[in-house]
Amino acid sequence: MTFEQPPQVDELIPALKEWFDSPLGQELIEAERKLLEQVLPTLFGYHLLQVGVDNRLPMFAASPVPHRVLLGPTLELGMDKRAIVARSDELPVDGESMDVVLLHHALDFAENPHQTLREASRVLRPGGHLVIVGFNPASLWGAFRFLKRRRQVPWLAHFIRHGRLQDWLSLLELTEVKAVSALYAPPFESSHRRNRCRWLRGLMQRAPARSGAAMVVVARKDVPGITPLRRPWRRKLISLPVIEAKPSARGHSRRDNADE
Repeated sequence: MTFEQPPQVDELIPALKEWFDSPLGQELIEAERKLLEQVLPTLFGYHLLQVGVDNRLPMFAASPVPHRVLLGPTLELGMDKRAIVARSDELPVDGESMDVVLLHHALDFAENPHQTLREASRVLRPGGHLVIVGFNPASLWGAFRFLKRRRQVPWLAHFIRHGRLQDWLSLLELTEVKAVSALYAPPFESSHRRNRCRWLRGLMQRAPARSGAAMVVVARKDVPGITPLRRPWRRKLISLPVIEAKPSARGHSRRDNADE
């Protein structure tokens, strides 16, 4: 699949920040945090890496992992001391060193989502978990995206389909273990207009498939099964009972005659 390339992430940062600060953007972030509160407490380890597009938005508050690092694309004033600056497709992290990798809209705005996903898989230890947060094209937001100007944030994002994401995970030997979605309201900037469309929100909530605008996918990095070596076969000797010879009555009579 070829993607319509959005501008470079560092060029989008001002517009992304402004949109995330808007009421609609804040509603999305709140919905995503609630979804992460469902999945992060079940993922354990020592090291967590969040790869995102806005260093002001740490999304790992619900995680029990003690050492957490936030990675973003640009240097900003007042950055968290745990934050580092790097590209999402060239992570400056040792391979197989992270227990949890959280991609917060990193695939949506990546120049090459395939490479970003490969990098996340590379730094994830065997048995670790990858958490992907992104826009769901099978939602009202995905439908409204075709009516919006694609050059505007956030509608120029990739909006990767869940089925295609599953295929990519499978190629990297990552197994999906959970997928959840939320935020069923249409993406109107006006809260008044969103409230008037509550009937549409209820309709999408009753849809059989995951139809929320925000989607969280959790995948585990599988480890090939190890076949234990068999111990060399050893012949066991079975101890049989030994029958001791006992003198018979005839033997006793002969011995007595000889003594006489």
